[in-house]
Amino acid sequence: MHASQGPRSGWRAGRAAAAVLAAVFALASALPAVSAELKVASIAPDGSHWMQQMRSGAEQIRERTDGRVRIKFYPGGVMGNDAQVLRKIRIGQLQGGAFTAGGLAERYGALNLYGMPLLFRSLDEVDYIRERMDPELQRGLEEAGFVSFGFIEGGFARLMANEPIRSVDDMRRRKVWVPEGDAISFAAMESLGLSPVVLPVTDVLTGLQTGLLDIVAASPVAALVMQWHTKVRYLTDVPVSYSMGVFALDRRAFSRLDAGDQATVAEVMGDVVQGLDAASREDNRKARNVLETAGISVVKVDTSRLDELRSTIEDIYPTLKRRPDVNGEMLDTLLSLLAEYRTTVRTASGE
Repeated sequence: MHASQGPRSGWRAGRAAAAVLAAVFALASALPAVSAELKVASIAPDGSHWMQQMRSGAEQIRERTDGRVRIKFYPGGVMGNDAQVLRKIRIGQLQGGAFTAGGLAERYGALNLYGMPLLFRSLDEVDYIRERMDPELQRGLEEAGFVSFGFIEGGFARLMANEPIRSVDDMRRRKVWVPEGDAISFAAMESLGLSPVVLPVTDVLTGLQTGLLDIVAASPVAALVMQWHTKVRYLTDVPVSYSMGVFALDRRAFSRLDAGDQATVAEVMGDVVQGLDAASREDNRKARNVLETAGISVVKVDTSRLDELRSTIEDIYPTLKRRPDVNGEMLDTLLSLLAEYRTTVRTASGE
């Protein structure tokens, strides 16, 4: 008797289990997607234009995802410098950050290339290179574990000091700041016989106050926002290096979002980043006027001296390509594109 009822009992049990599973799946589909809070650090001071735009984007994301995705910012460097923020992302304490390009170089060295000293001679050159190389840099950054939404121009950094700087000789026996993680600039400074001092961006103001630093390089906007302009008197009118910011989220945290929410975050933050990038040049122009009004004196440099400096730095390119912390293939691509652009310009001008 029990044997004859076995199959029927098993069938009934199977139907019951299927009904329970169906109910569970139906309930799950009716529930909202799991919410996520993305904690993001930035050295930008609270209340700055950068933070205002980022907070506006975060609010749009919260509204469009019905509160499922919230971005909480920690501005003003309260979470530490770029290296410390990276460590906190690694252990899950943070899910993203707003970095200098050099600040992410330990995870993807090619981000340092745009900032090579005296590489670019004009913003037109920058535009030509970025149009062709930005997408590749974004792909490389994603392979390194970060999702970015484009890059934000910081502008051309210029030398700032308490004494006029017109030549390399004026920089010797003075302590020159090199951003933490910027191996290329460090090597370039050494090739010029200078004394580079490596510090994170968050420590530069203190370095200027205490005499640990004599010379820094910064865009006008950065000098104002970080208050470095209060500790210097001269600005050398030479585009020493091109600076760039990166807003990036940990790829693991981003991948845990619902696909639709990922698309929303990418769209909104992509628009924010694009807007900040586009506004940078006008912001730097205005900031430069503010610096001069505040009493910063502009120092001009003879073109022939610049050519000599560029030649000295170009001599170390073969050495840079062999360094393990420099992406030699991407450096070759950048230099080839730059030569291509300059040839085109010379041809167009009839030179």
